[in-house]
Amino acid sequence: MTDNNDVAGLQRRLVEFAAARDWQPYHTPKNLAAALSVEAAELLEIFQWLTPEQAERVMEDPEKAHRVADEVADVLAYLLQFCQVVGVDPLAALAAKIDRNELRFPARRRGGGADGVGGAEEAAGGAAEGVPSEDRHSSE
Repeated sequence: MTDNNDVAGLQRRLVEFAAARDWQPYHTPKNLAAALSVEAAELLEIFQWLTPEQAERVMEDPEKAHRVADEVADVLAYLLQFCQVVGVDPLAALAAKIDRNELRFPARRRGGGADGVGGAEEAAGGAAEGVPSEDRHSSE
């Protein structure tokens, strides 16, 4: 085992692993995206039907913690392989996404607006049913 635990080193190891098994023909963007989705679902399956409190304690169980770590590794492996095949630098893509999200979703002061009641979204009209549009998930 080598000590290449940076992104490029891990991607190289994954390419070499696939090449040694003649798997490259199957590593298409579609197949890798599908595999990534399946592995993410397997990670989710560990938490399915757990209460929030139970989910918070999953890593306290050594067997479940091992399963979580394995599924995280599978998700990351397929993501890195996907990025390598389509030519996306995952760290640059993430940094750019965080930069965009910082502009789209500015940090709010605690305690609300000038009157201490509402925040900036309330002053701007907010969104339907009092849910500010800025509270959408960062991946949107």
